[in-house]
Amino acid sequence: MIALLLFGGFALFLILGVPVAFGIALASLAAILYQGYPMALFGQRLFTSVDSFPLMAIPLFMLAGSLMGHGGITRRIINLALALVGNIRGSLAHVVTTSGVIMGGVSGSGVADVAALGSVMIPEMKKRNYDAGFSAALVASSGSLALILPPSIAIIIYGVSNQASIGDLFLAAIAPGIVIGLGFALYSYFYAVRHGYPTEGRVSGAEKWKRFKEASWALMMPVIIIGGIRMGVFTPTEGGAVVAVYAFLIGLFVYKEFTLADIPKICMEAAIATAVIAAIIAATSLFGWLLTNARLPQTIAGAILGLTENKILLLLLINLMLLVVGMFLDSGPAILLMTPILAPVAAHLGVDPVQFGLVMVINLTIGLLTPPVGTALYLASSISGVPVMKLSRAMLPFIGIMLAVLALVTYVPGFTSWALSN
Repeated sequence: MIALLLFGGFALFLILGVPVAFGIALASLAAILYQGYPMALFGQRLFTSVDSFPLMAIPLFMLAGSLMGHGGITRRIINLALALVGNIRGSLAHVVTTSGVIMGGVSGSGVADVAALGSVMIPEMKKRNYDAGFSAALVASSGSLALILPPSIAIIIYGVSNQASIGDLFLAAIAPGIVIGLGFALYSYFYAVRHGYPTEGRVSGAEKWKRFKEASWALMMPVIIIGGIRMGVFTPTEGGAVVAVYAFLIGLFVYKEFTLADIPKICMEAAIATAVIAAIIAATSLFGWLLTNARLPQTIAGAILGLTENKILLLLLINLMLLVVGMFLDSGPAILLMTPILAPVAAHLGVDPVQFGLVMVINLTIGLLTPPVGTALYLASSISGVPVMKLSRAMLPFIGIMLAVLALVTYVPGFTSWALSN
């Protein structure tokens, strides 16, 4: 009955169009009333779930991303990418991919990067007669890499929910993120050759150096984050504070794209984005507590393990479950809901928590690109004017590349663990 109230109630509220956080909270409230728990438990669990030092990293990285977004980082990164790949067939497509990888190491938000890339690059690609579906699919896929590359907000949420090292997760995520980006670039090259898309022209060495210097302050952000955490200079939470101060100083005194008068608006933007995530974390933590209290994760894990002893098939089943969940839920709530259920199964199979975290995050990144609730898909469709069904078909090659890398992460542990041993 508890499972029916929780999952059935959540599904009903989702169908009715209730915001995810409120749908989860209301389903949890129904379960609390059914179990006869005191109503005070509802507020207590919501509050204590966000009373966490590691979770402070989220508003800090959100603030850093907002500061860099207003500080002209997108334009400088795109200019640098154009200088690096301007002489390759289908240059603008490679600019999108290169910018997606670089911006992914700065913002931590896939949806924000899709919006930033799409607003700048899709109109330019249309002017040069790039196929609209291909352009929008490339922007959505490349922008979504921010969900995988550090400082990914999704990775921070997983690290907190499964008590895994966020520093190790950040480091292990670099290889899969870059390989996916290279896969996008390779496909874009062959697509550009087949359709005769132009190059943008070679840029002189002096101009490349100039653009690199302009973008170098932004490029230092992922270096500061990963280097500082791995060297033990600061924790991921403290790293968020360091990067936020860094972004403030660079945006105000180096790039000079905003003034002190703009700071309240920038902080409010970051606060609103953080509040949405915090509401989801609070609601799903209560949901997860009720699940655990009813021993449902253990029951579900036992049922999954009872299907077969074959590790390959079980990992395939986990991936299929996550792909389906990702089609209906954004990464944050999906991670918080599925980690208590699937992490014990992964641990039983001998899968390292860091490796399993990347399996979850890549699956849910694919969910951003698939209907019926693919946020990046709908955003790219809105910016480009390409209908969702047409865009979904154009997305298939990019999803195929991500699935291939997902298979590597799932079945080749060394693909993610090599960096942790050095």
